[in-house]
Amino acid sequence: MAVKDLKSKQELDNLVKEGSPVMIHFWASWCEASKHMDQVFSHLSTDFPHAHFLRVEAEEQPEISEAYSVSAVPYFAFCKDGKTVDTLEGAFPSELANKIAKVVGSIHAGEPAAPASLGMAAGPTILEAIQDIAKIDNSNTHSRPPTGVAETLKTRLEKLTRAHPIMLFMKGTPEEPKCGFSKKAVAILRAENVKFGTFDILSDNEVREGLKKFSNWPTYPQLYCKGELLGGSDIIIAMHEGGELKQAFADHGVGNDVSKVIAGQPMGQKGGVTDSTGLSSGLTGRLESLINSSPVMLFMKGSPDEPKCGFSRKVCDILREEKVDFKTFDILSDEEVRQGLKVYSNWSSYPQLYIKSELIGGSDIVLEMQKSGELEKILVEKGIISLEERLKKLVNLNPVMLFMKGTPGAPQCGFSSKVVNALEGEGIKFGSFDILSDEEVRQGLKKFSNWPTFPQLYYKGELIGGCDIVLEMKSNGELGSTLSE
Repeated sequence: MAVKDLKSKQELDNLVKEGSPVMIHFWASWCEASKHMDQVFSHLSTDFPHAHFLRVEAEEQPEISEAYSVSAVPYFAFCKDGKTVDTLEGAFPSELANKIAKVVGSIHAGEPAAPASLGMAAGPTILEAIQDIAKIDNSNTHSRPPTGVAETLKTRLEKLTRAHPIMLFMKGTPEEPKCGFSKKAVAILRAENVKFGTFDILSDNEVREGLKKFSNWPTYPQLYCKGELLGGSDIIIAMHEGGELKQAFADHGVGNDVSKVIAGQPMGQKGGVTDSTGLSSGLTGRLESLINSSPVMLFMKGSPDEPKCGFSRKVCDILREEKVDFKTFDILSDEEVRQGLKVYSNWSSYPQLYIKSELIGGSDIVLEMQKSGELEKILVEKGIISLEERLKKLVNLNPVMLFMKGTPGAPQCGFSSKVVNALEGEGIKFGSFDILSDEEVRQGLKKFSNWPTFPQLYYKGELIGGCDIVLEMKSNGELGSTLSE
């Protein structure tokens, strides 16, 4: 059985509950030992076709990593009969082969197995991996933080966590985040209108590994306030949505200020903006006036009718698709604004999109936000478009549109599951929206449709009904014909 990349904890939990042997490899793209062990893991999956072999990128799936107490990579968990029966931390190919064989049942506990003589397809790969891993420096063989953080490193970490009242340890920088969780954390801090510092943990492996031990928190990003750990991505999101993050900042005496500083960089250098940007008051005033000249303001190369770069054209297209009025400024026409805005916004490229004076980001972020629905949500929150307009767009996203709990692949209620099965049984293609992911849509759609429960099925923007109606139509042979008229 081929190795499968896990995308959710729910998917993993379902497989483990089945009771079959489940092998999980927690890895990281930056860890060479992980890469070697992944080759062994893949070959072993061929030798044991009746077991599930799963791969988890540890820092990209913090919920799964925390559930299995992962604090180093490579790390392996072995499950059987619905529970974890063994684990392995580190790059040990022979031991990995032995443990998998014992869990699956091809050898018995206490019985040694020489991987090269097991008669397995993985045998040669295991020997090769042993040789490759031996060449890796011991400090990198598997990225385990020291059992106790050395005093010199501890002192450094304490200083870093207090380098700014609000300090975010992330992958990449605010302008170029290297993972979705870091990007989300930056967006939340910007939405909170607080000044924050950042440290790119990809730039310093000592800090990256040491901070996990120092904080007793195995994943990134990590957010600190006055040297106190608040939490990772999930906690940051929950606190932000519940209003608790703003209160936490207030309790620590942190004031509102949207400027940022990058830890470890001298003030005023590229990549950080000091409390004083170095811009003249005249230019600062002009930039603020331009940013505030329209609720939706795009600084771009060229004009909407004649964009001078593909990225600018893409953002214009997205805003048109969202059917919002927007104003633009051609940064090619004014070098002072072009250079000054980079410093003012701490964003080094164009286009730059602002909504109600708040920097949203460049083309990549705008595109990603459109795909995830976040852009539309912000437009509603900022009063640019109404909730009713958003709901009208959502029910018309596809000719057949299902608003359900969960997703078609992982429904979160029996009624949603029944409607998915009915549609798929008729061979009907449909779009879906998980109402559990957006409380505003969940409550708004009840009023919009005058239908108090979910799921809700729409055809060409018109409500068909809920579970009972859909099942009745299927039973009468009307479902397929109604949704294809």
